[in-house]
Amino acid sequence: MRVTQATFSFLPEFTEDEIKLQLQYAIDNEWALSVEFTDDPHPRNSYWEMWDLPMFEIKDAAAAFYEVQKCREAYPNHYVKVTAYDPRPCRQTTAFDFIVNRPAEEPGFQLERTEVHDRKQNYTIRAYATNQPHGQRYGQGNGK
Repeated sequence: MRVTQATFSFLPEFTEDEIKLQLQYAIDNEWALSVEFTDDPHPRNSYWEMWDLPMFEIKDAAAAFYEVQKCREAYPNHYVKVTAYDPRPCRQTTAFDFIVNRPAEEPGFQLERTEVHDRKQNYTIRAYATNQPHGQRYGQGNGK
């Protein structure tokens, strides 16, 4: 099961050239870029670990793409995404984000149902990957 979260999640994976075009688009709009990673892609886990500080005043997509590549190398078995932040007054929100790296195998999610009072049902989504300890969820090779 492929994780579908972020702005372009239902499109085919971006090529490196397409990633660079999206990075340049964000830069042209004066949006700050950041690279983030996680081994817990739960749909409500939207705040992933940051690779480095956000890139506010870069002018060339090559600088941002370099950070994407470094994060991919350090965490090849994690999800890696790029977030473009619009810092303008009255906006101050994520303009877009998209996944640029995935583990080779994505085990999917389990839907857990719990009965509570008055015959009500509560549902929880849990990633199968979280059965493993943090840092070992998608195999070896995470180290910065």
